[in-house]
Parts: sequence; C-alpha cells; structure tokens
Amino acid sequence: MNDLVRLIGLAQPLVSKHLRVLREVGLVGVRDEGRQRMYSVNGQSLKPIHDWVKTYERSWSKRFDRLDVVLEELKEMKEDDRGRDE
Repeated sequence: MNDLVRLIGLAQPLVSKHLRVLREVGLVGVRDEGRQRMYSVNGQSLKPIHDWVKTYERSWSKRFDRLDVVLEELKEMKEDDRGRDE
C-alpha cells in the first residue's frame, strides 16, 4: 500500500478505496502476508476491456495519423509566416 501511495501520489485512504473497488469487481486479488496486504492484477478480468478497446484501435490510429499530418501542416505554415515577417 505504501508503495502505491508513494508512486501514485494520492492519499492512503483514497488508494485503499480504489483498491477495494477493483477487488470487488475482480480486477485485482489480495492476500495477507503478515501485516501487509499484497495486491495482484487479475489479467483475465482485464481481457474483456482489452478486447473492447482493441475494436477501436484502428480507428483511433487513423485519426491520430491524420492529426499528425494537420499539425505538421500548421507547423510549416507558422514557420512560413515567421519567414515572411523577417
């Protein structure tokens, strides 16, 4: 828990709450080891989410590629405008 709090930068009660929700929906497992609780990701539970997101991957990749082209064109236009002002 302390490692997560430090890495994420959230307050311990908030991290505990999130972990509890993730545990309740089966996305993480927990086991007690002495005074510590050890959490692990349940990858099998994440598969439906992965599959759903994967259906949109091609569409988003195409959109980002088009956005790269537009941004590059805007950058070139800005550089051309600067050259004219000098």
